[in-house]
Amino acid sequence: MQRLVLLALLAPAAAVTAPKAAKAAKLERRAVAAPRGGSLLSSYQSALDSKPILTKATTSMVGFAVSDVLTQIFIEKMDFDLKRLVKMASFGFLLHGTTGHYFYGFLDGLLKGTSPAVVAAKVAIDQTVWAPVFMVMFFSYMMAFEGTPELIGKKISQDVFTAVKGSWMTWIPAHTINFAFVPSDMRLLYINTIQIFFNMFMSVIGNTAAE
Repeated sequence: MQRLVLLALLAPAAAVTAPKAAKAAKLERRAVAAPRGGSLLSSYQSALDSKPILTKATTSMVGFAVSDVLTQIFIEKMDFDLKRLVKMASFGFLLHGTTGHYFYGFLDGLLKGTSPAVVAAKVAIDQTVWAPVFMVMFFSYMMAFEGTPELIGKKISQDVFTAVKGSWMTWIPAHTINFAFVPSDMRLLYINTIQIFFNMFMSVIGNTAAE
């Protein structure tokens, strides 16, 4: 687990420079790893190959944790809330990484290729279907973790549209790059690189009281 956390912290900068996917998945993985030999990205790729769900879940945990730490220290400048950090990090580990693994695997299997039409269709599905589902899941987890499941409906009705609008502004351009250039098994690493900044917004909105 410690090795996966280290890889998840350091690999994003390398992942965005990975070459475009080859036609065959096996050749694709070699194309990403080959220029770096025994590099950190190669180690991360090996972890993906051997334990894909655990690796992606750990990557998401790190991404959500880093985002919340940055938000608490530099944006809200509040007394540090360890419980909130655990809440955000555990959501990343338990739900974001795992559901993302299956959703993007399904989407890549459903729509193959990187043509403009395919990329546009993937972005549309992601932002009109998955984004609202994800936000409902996120707010439900936030309320359940706080021991106030009775406020889930109120929290969703209060903040879900704001969250989805923020998602559209961030993820439509980000996913256009994602679906056009990022290899399928590296998607969550790329997403969590962008998500560190997007999750600052999610950390604020997710931890406001339901009114």
